[in-house]
Amino acid sequence: MINISIAVGVSDFEVIRQNNYYYIDKTGLISEILKTGSDGFTLITRPRRFGKTLGMNMLASFFDIQKDNRELFEGLEISRNYWLCEKWMNKWPVVFVSFKSISGLAFDSAYEMFQLLIASTFSEHDYLLKSENITTEEKENIRHYIRKESTKVEMENSLYFLIKVMEKHYGKKVILLIDEYDVPLAKASANGYYDQMLEFMKGVMQALKDNKFLQFAVVTGCLKIAKESIFTGTNNFVTDTITTSRFDEYFGFTQEEVCQMLQDAGAEKYAGKVKDWYDGYHFGNFDIYCPWDVLNYLHDLDWNSKAKPQSYWRNTSDNAIIRSFIDYKGESITKKLEILLAGGYITLPVDESVTYDYLHSSENNLWSILYLTGYLTKVRDDKLKKKLPEGMSALMIPNAEIRDIFKSTIANWFDDSAMEWNRKALFAAVWQADEETLTEEINKLLRKTISYYDYKEDFYHAFLAGIFAGAGYCVESNREHGEGRSDVAIFDSVNGRAVVLEVKYSDKRENMVCDCERAIRQIDERMYAKEYEGEYDQILCYGIAFFKKGCLVKKKRETI
Repeated sequence: MINISIAVGVSDFEVIRQNNYYYIDKTGLISEILKTGSDGFTLITRPRRFGKTLGMNMLASFFDIQKDNRELFEGLEISRNYWLCEKWMNKWPVVFVSFKSISGLAFDSAYEMFQLLIASTFSEHDYLLKSENITTEEKENIRHYIRKESTKVEMENSLYFLIKVMEKHYGKKVILLIDEYDVPLAKASANGYYDQMLEFMKGVMQALKDNKFLQFAVVTGCLKIAKESIFTGTNNFVTDTITTSRFDEYFGFTQEEVCQMLQDAGAEKYAGKVKDWYDGYHFGNFDIYCPWDVLNYLHDLDWNSKAKPQSYWRNTSDNAIIRSFIDYKGESITKKLEILLAGGYITLPVDESVTYDYLHSSENNLWSILYLTGYLTKVRDDKLKKKLPEGMSALMIPNAEIRDIFKSTIANWFDDSAMEWNRKALFAAVWQADEETLTEEINKLLRKTISYYDYKEDFYHAFLAGIFAGAGYCVESNREHGEGRSDVAIFDSVNGRAVVLEVKYSDKRENMVCDCERAIRQIDERMYAKEYEGEYDQILCYGIAFFKKGCLVKKKRETI
């Protein structure tokens, strides 16, 4: 039983505080924002599920003039700054919108979702319809937004207009908070309407430029998208990315915070697992845990003290970016992926301004995207073997969870790719007991794969099963046979024949022949083929030895 109340999937600061859910104090972000961003625009970029939405919700709760949240901030870091609280807490009009739900298979459907968001936002401020400081025409325009009757041009102007009428109503400048601003562009890029969405978003973001009604703005996302000129002309533009260290402790959990949380939860014994699976991100000068994962694992432990760490981060996205990356052709990418999966690092220049439409324009863009979206992280300087050249970065897979995501994505890619490869010669060799051709053909396919570099036998089991499963054969892997477990069994029921494969991993190339023979002896001694007698007319048995990306096949000399 965990000793604290965990809120999973709750990004509403007020709900967390009102219900006494466990909250790691990130209110220091408020004072940091106000130090340099109280009269301009701050863009904060972080990977998904690192607390951006909760952070923005907390800012809205602090500044919003419509609320009185002093009690919710009691005991938190910001409450000790009396002067700042007196000047800023619940004293300013706030517009808070999140674009994370804006998606669609076509621009029209994404645009409709944006209309719904704007209608909901204006409805939250329907008190403006009673304001004596706003004209009749402006009130009618507000009604148009609420009824989703505005034109496309008016929709592009929606945030600017809302800020303008709020400033007139309150007689004070407005704070604008936009969460996940680049999600519509990411979804548009994935579905083929990027140019349309880009043009539309440029119009929406006019609310940030030369807006005399705006006090300041904070915007979050995954990428800067500077090349798109979305923010061109914005005054006092401050950016904070994962390579800087200004806000890094406010997005994600630090080591100190995780240790305190585990202590408060009575779960210190799980510290090692939590670190192996969810730590490893290096943002600026801080080592950071993914908060989404830590909270989910503690939540699972509350129900089952024997729960194992899982890839919770994977379940929040289809991870299509990794798949598109693997589909990108090039031996260089394959070799680098294998180095990463082996626990090593790669060096290359990182472009923090890469955009979604330029994702596949170069290999470096692909690596940059993986870094900026949290699939890779920078290696700390003290872990490098030598000093990097100017402009180069060393990147690595941060933890066990992300390594698991890479492996599962690669496995799915292989299953799909195997169906497209020409395997006629391989299948013919299998049924003709041609061990030489079979060795040659398996080696050809093996060189096409992206190996995990730990070269465990289960990697080769999956490799062999994938080759045959996509060709209409029935394939069974690691099921009980005879007196033990054969690695892979293949069945051709139509022609009444079956194949038993026993796999061995050789620690040296020169041991492959002996290991093949050892595999064949194991088939005999444990009678893997025995149960198929009488059911199949032909049963072939092979011992297969692998050494890295090399393979040797030997057949059992007698066929049954």
